Amino acid sequence: MPITNTSHQKCILIGAITPEIDEKKAAEYIDELEFLAQTAHLECKQKFFQKINTPNSKTFIGEGKLKEIKSYISDNDIPIAIFDDELSGTQLRNIEAILKCKILDRTNLILDIFAIRAQTAYAKVQVELAQYEYMLPRLTRLWTHLERQQGGIGMRGPGEKELETDKRIIKKRIALLKEQLKKIDIQMNTQRQQRKQWVRVALVGYTNVGKSTLMNLLSKSDVFAENKLFATLDTTVRKVVINNVPFLLSDTVGFIRKLPHHLVESFKSTLDELKEADIILHVVDISHNAYTEHIKVVNKTLFDLGVMDKTIIQLFNKSDLLSNEELHRAKNEQSFLQNNPVQEQESLFISALKKENIDLLRETIYQKVKEIHRKRYPFENFLYPDN
Repeated sequence: MPITNTSHQKCILIGAITPEIDEKKAAEYIDELEFLAQTAHLECKQKFFQKINTPNSKTFIGEGKLKEIKSYISDNDIPIAIFDDELSGTQLRNIEAILKCKILDRTNLILDIFAIRAQTAYAKVQVELAQYEYMLPRLTRLWTHLERQQGGIGMRGPGEKELETDKRIIKKRIALLKEQLKKIDIQMNTQRQQRKQWVRVALVGYTNVGKSTLMNLLSKSDVFAENKLFATLDTTVRKVVINNVPFLLSDTVGFIRKLPHHLVESFKSTLDELKEADIILHVVDISHNAYTEHIKVVNKTLFDLGVMDKTIIQLFNKSDLLSNEELHRAKNEQSFLQNNPVQEQESLFISALKKENIDLLRETIYQKVKEIHRKRYPFENFLYPDN
């Protein structure tokens, strides 16, 4: 149930500068929010920032800034305003009443993109579950359409309010979706168990770093790849053979900053592919000015999943977009490794698009897979051409 449609609507973006987030960081977040908006077929017309110590419990930002935004919205006929932070139900209602336009927050926008991108039944169930869990604490009397969808007959008790009816319908739907996910999880776990004899390699990284392009290159397959955030939500698994040594290569959903907890929970099974992996290829967009922040976001997720003890190779992709000077500086700069739990791991600078250093990457993967394969199947060493 996407919020936006396929036509390009105008929108404005609103970010906060806080003691924890300075102006530079806030600008980075808003730039990313703009990319998210573009992915959802929205066109950003203006960006607004306000310095706040703590968010206003009723309107998130101050009264003066809201008046300024309201004036711009009225003068430019803007139908949608998007906040970079998650808003409460009260804040959403109050801001919408003041600005007289549709209000979205970052989470709502991401969920909308997920709804657009979901292709398989599994992804669609995951997205719908996340949407309802986001919706439940934000219910208002305006959402009585839920009751009408159910027909209303037998759904309302004596004197029961419409809001309570809507909550009951949503909770029932959430329970049903969770049961569906459990059944699909059992099926997927069975599939993973059947693939256990294979050496497993998993691609992981921030969204839009080129994982799908790299997947296509290594597996010679045709996985959907696009220069947009969350181009794919479903885990794709392909068989790859390098120098007679076979392994399974999987691509996972991209990560992003400020991803809400319930969304991570909904996609937990998708990320279980990382737990089964023997080798993790952490793909980084080295051309992005916030790539060090992206590394931290991915590493935190990997840490939370308990997979930091696996063999992890950092692949600094899109190196072709750097000048020789920038590339030299990036290769010699070690500051991004500070407080990085994978600083002992191997790293390569590549370009999936231009196929730069891909042969070196193939050889690196081959050596790692071969080592695992030899330990797992000691009597099959005749497979390796260097024996």
